[in-house]
Amino acid sequence: MVAAILFILLATLLIVNVPVGIALGISTMGALIVGQSLSLTAIPQALVTSCDSFPILAIPLFILAGDLMGAGGVSTRILNVCNVFFGRITGGIAIVTVIVCMFFAAVSGSGPATVAAVGTMVVPTMLKLGYDKPFVLALVATAGSIGVIIPPSIPMVIFGVSTGASVTSLFMGGFFPGLLIGLALITYCYIHCKRRGLKGTADTFTWAKAGEAVWDAKWALINPVIILGGIYTGIFTPTEAAAVAAIYAFICGAFLHRELNFKAFIKAISTSCSTTATTMVILGCATAFSKVITIEQIPAMVANALMTVSDSKIVILLLINLLLLVVGCFMDTTPAILILAPILMPVAASIGVDPIHFGLIMVCNLAIGFITPPLGINLFVASRIADSPMEVILKGIMPFIAVMLGCLALITYVPNIVMWLPNLMK
Repeated sequence: MVAAILFILLATLLIVNVPVGIALGISTMGALIVGQSLSLTAIPQALVTSCDSFPILAIPLFILAGDLMGAGGVSTRILNVCNVFFGRITGGIAIVTVIVCMFFAAVSGSGPATVAAVGTMVVPTMLKLGYDKPFVLALVATAGSIGVIIPPSIPMVIFGVSTGASVTSLFMGGFFPGLLIGLALITYCYIHCKRRGLKGTADTFTWAKAGEAVWDAKWALINPVIILGGIYTGIFTPTEAAAVAAIYAFICGAFLHRELNFKAFIKAISTSCSTTATTMVILGCATAFSKVITIEQIPAMVANALMTVSDSKIVILLLINLLLLVVGCFMDTTPAILILAPILMPVAASIGVDPIHFGLIMVCNLAIGFITPPLGINLFVASRIADSPMEVILKGIMPFIAVMLGCLALITYVPNIVMWLPNLMK
């Protein structure tokens, strides 16, 4: 009865477009009133205790770092370097877009931030070069989703906090899946552009140009090396890495590149505060929501239900993927992880899936949600950049979704893609 009230009330509130954090809080309150398993004070307690966590501090710091890097000229310089080396290839600017998104993902941890930072630079250029708008916008939206897979990743931090999995190991596990998706997108871009006769830039490559571009971008290129190198070598934790990233982004933008003026700095702070506040409300209410589903033994019921369908690991993982893909169409990454990770984690453990592997399966599934309507936040960001209706981008998104689904299948059923680096670093 309590479980039914919890999920029916949540679904109803989401359908009528109540903000996710508020919907989680109201549905939890309704379940507590009916079930009386916990006091209503569990909700304000969860709002406080969920934020009183050292790993959670990484979220606002990575958000701030991403905003400062976008305003401080980091993405522009990375684009120039990639264009020098890859711009001459067939479909060069499309390939450059994917590579720049991968670089920016290694410092921002956010999909929409990656789309906004890279899209504003490459979309006008690609349209001038004759690329069709549906392909351009779909490419930027999809490449931006790599932002939550290549470490550092805000959803991985949330998964680690909600399940107790090692955030450092999750970051290590995301490295090769991110590269896999990036290479798959580059391959598709090359094939598509070859068929359409879209050639690269006419600029000739010289080592002098390459050296000049690399030297100009040296501080931007060092950034991911500092962050990921520090995490992987144990010099600092992911949370400390987020602080380093934010400080380094400020130094780069304000003193090294000298593009981060006072107005841009205040705007970055304002945007970060707004995003962080929304995330913290969702996190607090989702923590109380998770307490209720744990007390009501909902994870055990879901596990038993899946086991009655099949005891095959392949089938159960397929069902989990289908569930997550559907959820990703209607729910943002943060609440989806906070709600579903505690429910699905015991199911994954019962069939022998490592928590790190399952974390990457979940993050990759929900990354596809960034480019699937009706939510598809990356689609909305990309369409705003080009001031185009959503119908335009939807015309070009299907091949990219197919590429992402192929990569998801490999990540799901070939665990070593995820686990090789974490196992190596043990």
